Amino acid sequence: MFNKILIANRGEIACRVAATCKRLGIASVAVYSDADANAKHVSACDEAVHIGGSTAAESYLRVERIIEAARATGAQAVHPGYGFLSENEDFAHACEAAGIVFIGPPVEAIAAMGSKAAAKALMHSAAVPLVPGYHGDDQNPELLHREADAIGYPVLLKASAGGGGKGMRVVERSQDFVAALASCKREAASSFGNDRVLIEKYLTRPRHVEVQVFADRHGGAVYLFDRDCSVQRRHQKVLEEAPAPGLSAEIKREMGEAAVAAARAVNYVGAGTVEFIMTATGEFYFMEMNTRLQVEHPVTEMITGQDLVEWQLRVAAGESLPLTQEQLKIDGHAIEARIYAEHPARGFLPSTGTLKHLRMPEGVEFTIDAATGEGRKAPVRIDSGVREGDTITPFYDPMIAKLIVHGASREEALARMSRALHACEVVGPHTNVEFLQRIVESEPFATGDLDTGLIERHHEALFAPVKKPFKEALALACAALLTREGGTAHGASPWDALSHWRLNGGYTQTLGWRDVERESAFTVTFARDGGTQTAQTLEHDGVREAFTWSSGSGLHEYRATIGDARATGRVFIDGDTFHVFCLGHTLAFEWQNLLAHAADAEHGEGRLTAPMPGKVIAVLVEPGTVVEKGTPLIVMEAMKMEHTIGAPAAGTVSEVLYAVGDQVADGAQLLVLDMP
Repeated sequence: MFNKILIANRGEIACRVAATCKRLGIASVAVYSDADANAKHVSACDEAVHIGGSTAAESYLRVERIIEAARATGAQAVHPGYGFLSENEDFAHACEAAGIVFIGPPVEAIAAMGSKAAAKALMHSAAVPLVPGYHGDDQNPELLHREADAIGYPVLLKASAGGGGKGMRVVERSQDFVAALASCKREAASSFGNDRVLIEKYLTRPRHVEVQVFADRHGGAVYLFDRDCSVQRRHQKVLEEAPAPGLSAEIKREMGEAAVAAARAVNYVGAGTVEFIMTATGEFYFMEMNTRLQVEHPVTEMITGQDLVEWQLRVAAGESLPLTQEQLKIDGHAIEARIYAEHPARGFLPSTGTLKHLRMPEGVEFTIDAATGEGRKAPVRIDSGVREGDTITPFYDPMIAKLIVHGASREEALARMSRALHACEVVGPHTNVEFLQRIVESEPFATGDLDTGLIERHHEALFAPVKKPFKEALALACAALLTREGGTAHGASPWDALSHWRLNGGYTQTLGWRDVERESAFTVTFARDGGTQTAQTLEHDGVREAFTWSSGSGLHEYRATIGDARATGRVFIDGDTFHVFCLGHTLAFEWQNLLAHAADAEHGEGRLTAPMPGKVIAVLVEPGTVVEKGTPLIVMEAMKMEHTIGAPAAGTVSEVLYAVGDQVADGAQLLVLDMP
């Protein structure tokens, strides 16, 4: 076994690998960029080496700097994590040339599976079922268009060297093909340095089911069962679970054996994931093989009790697989939710900012039972690469945490996930926590009616307005405000109190608030009889109700009673904004300093501004261009994803404020459109 390894990655996967190293007594070395100088993964490792600037191209993608760091620290091996250089054959080859073990498959296997087209040819020879499509070398746009027409629409364009949902486009009609191909190629070239694409028949209502495989250098190969990753947005996974629900034992076995056959076809070594697309009638087709550990590997660890990172280390060190196929068993059900800093209501655009408040449900990081050596099946597990006070930047994936739950059954795991999501508290960037709650509690997900179009198909229900406990949250916000300003229920000093103490008299106080989510201003009136501490009322929406409150036992915790409603919740105060977490919901109120202010004007459709920080990669118009509503104007790139800004209405472009290659801030005006 190794004495020291370097982890060529960041975030939660770097922390995850470091945890296994620590348990096994292996020293770990972190690498970090300018933006990550104080990151969690740096402190999780025994040593750390600075490798460059904030962007991935300046740091985590610099092969020579990582090799230098490994040599300088005496690391015997490099763990690539996932993303970045994890499936880069040049990096694997550079490690080999430097005499450093690459904790992953052989270079030849990465090369074979790195090209989706070549991989499909190999799978065809290994009798692994394939989706009808075009995987050829000829990339002439006219030929590609003819092939798509011959396959029949809808078709799926995929970057041959791609992954993570980048460089993918669904084309519904022949007349849309040319534009979709150009966009796909741009994103593929930007993300992977290779604009080659392949075309596949786009299956309607397919499931995305994958199989975890492992192989060693001694001819051993096993599958650690299946996972369902069908719930996706923008071709990126949102929820994963293991085992995949609703599949017969026969299909599971056939899929597992096909995955092992795929691994053997390329003389695979280490951890890999074979991804299949499955029809409603149970036919499954090979999509691709990811030659690395997957983001969703924790659900497999939870149902098998195995530490997959330890398996990686042992196999890379030349050992045989720890278990045979017959020894592997499934115990219970696990679900993983990816908590991202993003804005679901704005097309899941990434959201940046400082994590001013971060509280996850009671859980543990991955641990191993010292007596049995099996993975501890904790009810709730948290894998995260950030801490409160850290900043989500535009340079990397905006993941905050992976929330994983385990239950004896899928029903138990679902209930546990729902409770865990309701316990998450994040203040700073927008998050998808409430959106995840809606999916987990929706009928299609609860009943296992899964396919990759679930979110789009149930978009109206998943994004419908939800009635929140407004009155209870308002009462808690008022309790927190009055406590902060000295008007506590426990009798603050009259000289410090906001409540303007009066001798032998009561008082009435008007509090101005703004509901941040609905951007609406309102006032409430707080009144108290000067002779008692308990005769308090709160008037809201023209209704005056009895009101009492007190501080809870924990930090930020309050209890309030308003009329016949009682609530216990937590209030995090950020300046004059009160973030209230109660009854499974999050509400935010901005205190207007005793004056009712008009709400900020809503951003209208005419705002031609950047929806997030990023880079301009295409300007499609020039001054004087006459456009119709919806005409594409500018294409931006943020976190390797393209976002097109369209015209909000018909008009004439009078000024373009940015050029291709310019970096723009969130909310920056991009151009001027004169509308009649």
